[in-house]
Amino acid sequence: MKTVLITGATGDVGTHLSRELAGKYKLRLSDRRPMKAPKGQTFVKADISKMSDALRITKGVDAIVHLGGYSVEGPWEAIHKANIIGCYNVFEAARRNGVKRILFPTSNHAVGFYRRDQKIDHRVYIKPDSRYGVSKVFGEALGSLYADKYGMQCFMMRIGNVGPRPIDKRRLSIWFSPRDLAQLTSIGIDHPDIKFEIVYGISGNKRAWYDNSNAYRLGYKPQDDSEVYAAEVLAAEKPSTDPIAEAHQGGVFCSAEEVPNPAAPKKKGKRK
Repeated sequence: MKTVLITGATGDVGTHLSRELAGKYKLRLSDRRPMKAPKGQTFVKADISKMSDALRITKGVDAIVHLGGYSVEGPWEAIHKANIIGCYNVFEAARRNGVKRILFPTSNHAVGFYRRDQKIDHRVYIKPDSRYGVSKVFGEALGSLYADKYGMQCFMMRIGNVGPRPIDKRRLSIWFSPRDLAQLTSIGIDHPDIKFEIVYGISGNKRAWYDNSNAYRLGYKPQDDSEVYAAEVLAAEKPSTDPIAEAHQGGVFCSAEEVPNPAAPKKKGKRK
C-alpha cells in the first residue's frame, strides 16, 4: 500500500479527499491547523512555509497531494508565503527526499479570464484572474521544471469547485464531486506513464467550459454530472450585478480584490 501525503488536509477539499481515499492508501495528513486523524490515518502538524517542516513531512512517502496553501484571492503577503514559498518548499523537499510523484491541485483560476462562451483545453495560454490564480500558475510552472530537470512525475489538476453538489450557476460548469475527485487523484498517484500532465478537475458536467480529453486519455471516467441539480440551482439564482464576473470563467475572482477566506479563524463575538 502506497504512503500518500496530503497537505492542507483540514480544508474542505482535503477533508473530502481523505475520506474518499481511506483504505486505498496509507494516508499521512498534514496542515498548520491541528486535527484528529481518522482511524487508519496519521496527522503531522506542519507549516510548509518553513523548509524544515516540508522536509519532515515529505520523508518516506510515495506520493504527495499538495493541497496546502491560501485558497482564495487575498493579500499578496499571505498568498506569497503559502502559495509561492510553501509550494516551492514542498517540491524541493520532495526532490531532496527522493519522492518522485507530486499531484498539484492547481485551479480553474489559473485560466479564469477566459470568457464563459469559450471552451478551452489544457493547452491554452494561461490567463489568471487574480493573485491567487498567479500563484497557481507558479505551481504549474514549478511542476514543469521539476519534471524536466529532475525527472519527477507531476500531475496538475485545475480544480473547479469540490462539494457534495453545485451551489450556483457558475459551479454547474466547474463542479467536481468528491468521488470524481478521488478517482482523478488515484489516476495521478497510480498511472505508470505520468511525466507532466495538466488536466481539469471537474465532473462530467454537460455545461463544462473545459475540454477534458487529456484526463479521459489517462482513463478518467467521471461518474457525476451537475445537470441533475441544474433546475434547482437556476431557480434559486439571483441576477448578477457584476458584468465582469458574469462574463468570465473565474467569476468574482476577476473583479474582487479579496474573497472571504474559508480557512480564516472565526471571530468571537458577544452573544445576542
